[in-house]
Amino acid sequence: MLINSDFSQRVVIRPDAVAWRPSPMAGVERKMLDRIGGEVARATSLVRYAPRSRFSSHRHGGGEEFLVLDGVFSDEGGDYPVGSYVRNPIGSAHAPHSDQGCTIFVKLHQFDPGDTARLAIDTRRTPFLPGGAPGLSVLPLHRFGAERVALMRWAPGTRGDDQAQPGGEEILVIEGGLQDEYGDYPAGSWIRNPPLFRHARFSDGGCLIYVKTGHLADLCRSAP
Repeated sequence: MLINSDFSQRVVIRPDAVAWRPSPMAGVERKMLDRIGGEVARATSLVRYAPRSRFSSHRHGGGEEFLVLDGVFSDEGGDYPVGSYVRNPIGSAHAPHSDQGCTIFVKLHQFDPGDTARLAIDTRRTPFLPGGAPGLSVLPLHRFGAERVALMRWAPGTRGDDQAQPGGEEILVIEGGLQDEYGDYPAGSWIRNPPLFRHARFSDGGCLIYVKTGHLADLCRSAP
């Protein structure tokens, strides 16, 4: 299966553009944002667990990164409420479930083999730092090699600089709305900008976004 697999192209998916699809496990649904492979795949998805649903035990052959968007996600390691950012490295395994239901943003099979750190960060209890523009604050989550992951909070009326990320950029709008000269991206929007794509982000009403940069250059070079 190939979904948005050309990483040299810009992709914008707003909340209602992709339907929820059932997974192999009852009560677990997915919105597939990008994907290369079958049931085991390099994948970026939104995953929704109904109350008292569970997924069978599985191993992460390429690592797993997720952010809890609502509800409480659980596995053998504990309970991860909304705002939890978790990285499970290559070779880790678990049997996830959710008693009350939850939605997570998850990325699979995208770890560098040398990136072996396991992380579990409660972003609701971790202070944000001043960003590079007035009204912008940043919570760094992870860095390895060229890859950077952070949450960014934009106060209403905040405007960022015109920029182009040499290693590409991926954005999930968690709360509020983000804008640039190409459009308006409400909460739930996912944006993938290829390396050196130039734009100037701003937020009229304020927003909270997940941002990953630096991770797309090799994928573009290896594309057929």
